[in-house]
Amino acid sequence: MDEMRVFETGATRGPEEGKHDPEGFLSPRVIVAFNEYMHKHRFQADGQIRDSDNWQKGIPKDAYMKSMWRHFLDIWLHHRYQEHKAQEPLVEALTALMFNVMGYLDVVLKEQDTQTCDAGLISSLRSSESLNDNSDRLGEYGGGGVR
Repeated sequence: MDEMRVFETGATRGPEEGKHDPEGFLSPRVIVAFNEYMHKHRFQADGQIRDSDNWQKGIPKDAYMKSMWRHFLDIWLHHRYQEHKAQEPLVEALTALMFNVMGYLDVVLKEQDTQTCDAGLISSLRSSESLNDNSDRLGEYGGGGVR
């Protein structure tokens, strides 16, 4: 049995061992720079301010990829002492790359979630007693269906 942690106040918690540690994994300095970058880019050319979660409406992976390459090229130019050829300052390029990598990853994870959900639904429908009643729905989800 795991030992409980007991604090000076008398409060208790389970052990830390084996738990994820986002506070340790992330750099506050980087998160602040990223937030500043994201806020700066909320202001659109037409004067409107986009919602902070606007990107979650969906940006295609191709758009993220093209943007990642542009920003990575700027980072590489800074790294190779050719910053005069870069289109943006190093921190701007790094935070922009960070945004595009996270956006791309978000799309990939959503696709995996959808595939997992679809596979689970198909499996559930196949094993249910009402398989014949649901055969049309199975076809709709790529499961074929038995008639």
